[in-house]
Amino acid sequence: MRIDIITVVPGLLEGPFSHSILKRAEDKGLAMVRVHNLRDYASGKQKQVDDYAFGGGAGMVMMIEPIAKCLEALKSERDYDEVIYMTPDGETFNQKMANELSLKGNLIILCGHYKGVDERVREKFITREISIGDFVLSGGELAAAVVADAVIRLIPGVLNDETSALTDSFQDGLLAPPVYTRPADYKGMKVPEVLLSGHQAKIEAWRFDASVRRTKERRPDLLEGKDF
Repeated sequence: MRIDIITVVPGLLEGPFSHSILKRAEDKGLAMVRVHNLRDYASGKQKQVDDYAFGGGAGMVMMIEPIAKCLEALKSERDYDEVIYMTPDGETFNQKMANELSLKGNLIILCGHYKGVDERVREKFITREISIGDFVLSGGELAAAVVADAVIRLIPGVLNDETSALTDSFQDGLLAPPVYTRPADYKGMKVPEVLLSGHQAKIEAWRFDASVRRTKERRPDLLEGKDF
């Protein structure tokens, strides 16, 4: 998979992709993330990428021309499955969407900034609009990093234990069950006996029941329409 991220502040994305699982994915040749500075595609000495909104009002608007030039340059080199725009009014990102995007080959993510992009960008170039929640960030960079992380970790071979991603919260519509490690008894706080039994069928049954119980307590909305 290749993910190209277009931004006006590339420095915000230097950290997330140079460490941990995302770095490991690139080292293994399983995923590649490239960050593009939108100002490289702007004209004039100032490399301007934003301007005042027609009709007035506070805030600046990202211009269509540099975005179009960047997208056209990228598309001339390869085909892309999706051109994603990170925006507060997009479709709310979830695990199902992460699973779907992990099956794609090449993605472009455009990070919104200021008051957003010229609407013609959305009409002409964008194939999917995504939000990571009902709140507003200073820009789409951190949101783009969240999406990339959630997607790349699902690619087979990225995680050391490939079953790990399949047992994450939300994969089966439930929250993950409690987990424990050594010591089995910490100052009288003991690990449930079933987890020490070695009886895998009983362990899986306990984990499922614990998942349902935790979901009922914390996210009952996830159980709507389900017979648990």
